[in-house]
Amino acid sequence: MKLTKIVITGGPSAGKTTAMSWVQNAFSKLGYTVLFVPETATEFITGGVAPWTCGTNLDYQKVQMTLQLEKERLFEQAARTMRADKILIVCDRGAIDNRSYMNDEEFAAVLRDCGKTEEELLLGYDAVFHLVSAAKGAEEFYTYANNAARYETVSQAVELDDRLIAAWKGHPHHYVIDNSVELREKLKNLIAAIRHFLGEPDPFEIERKFLIETPDLAWLESLPGCRRVEIEQCYLPTVSDERLRIRKWVENGQAIYYKTRRRWVNGHRIEVEERLTQRAYLEMLQEAGSEAQPLRKTRYSINYDGQLLKLDLYPFWQDQAVVKIELSEDDGEVRLPPELKLIREVTGEREYKDYALAALMQAE
Repeated sequence: MKLTKIVITGGPSAGKTTAMSWVQNAFSKLGYTVLFVPETATEFITGGVAPWTCGTNLDYQKVQMTLQLEKERLFEQAARTMRADKILIVCDRGAIDNRSYMNDEEFAAVLRDCGKTEEELLLGYDAVFHLVSAAKGAEEFYTYANNAARYETVSQAVELDDRLIAAWKGHPHHYVIDNSVELREKLKNLIAAIRHFLGEPDPFEIERKFLIETPDLAWLESLPGCRRVEIEQCYLPTVSDERLRIRKWVENGQAIYYKTRRRWVNGHRIEVEERLTQRAYLEMLQEAGSEAQPLRKTRYSINYDGQLLKLDLYPFWQDQAVVKIELSEDDGEVRLPPELKLIREVTGEREYKDYALAALMQAE
């Protein structure tokens, strides 16, 4: 059984309700048994349990987190009894969403109460897909009509959307689906992002890559939601036309390990990624021996104008870096902040691909 648990989140009036129907239809056709964990806050608030009806906001957040985690546990328990090859558990918001409604002291108290760390909550999900609120760039579609628990004004919705993106920034697979297109296309982009993450072969991932001057790191790290990860990856020998890569991600002292198989079809990239244990990672590294091509880099991920940018800094470059952006369409618009000084686009140039840079690093 392949069991995958994802979160669909986002600011108020982002299209989540419609998105759930799209996900059900799209992935049932692909052979998945799709299970939905309903939004806990809506269940509570429509039932009369809310931050303003409980003794304090902390009292409310403790019971909400408890129910959220218990529901997810029971859904996973039930899923493992099913006769299905592929199960997709879709959480209508996840445990980390709750952080956006608490201050740091309250969040720390909730973590103590449920016996979890923030990293454990984050890594309880395989991927997170954030739908940007209609309050950001599509204000005319912002509505209270489809959720009786919604109470935020447009300005409050924008602020909450930003807090939600920042709350999930530590997740290694965090996708932001913006409002640059109308809702139907937005939901197509969501389905494409989930398909890509699951390793389904269509649609393809389109990556654009740009060479930039080394950015001001103090500016980068001051951006809301900026995330820094130390990456160590190795390209391993294969006997096919696939490229095999293993990766170690370290963020806030927490290490995560992945194996990625990559191949190209008609100039587009298809990736299938799976989590590894530390032991499996070390065994694969040892087995490859001298044939492994290691590469180290520091990655900064930022959200700019509704797009996720990945900035890679390499130890052998002092004056330049690479910024990447993934698009769902060949003619998708790329928007870079003015603080990034563009040298030129290097999409498709072999010498700027990571496996070529790994060889450069070995030569240093």
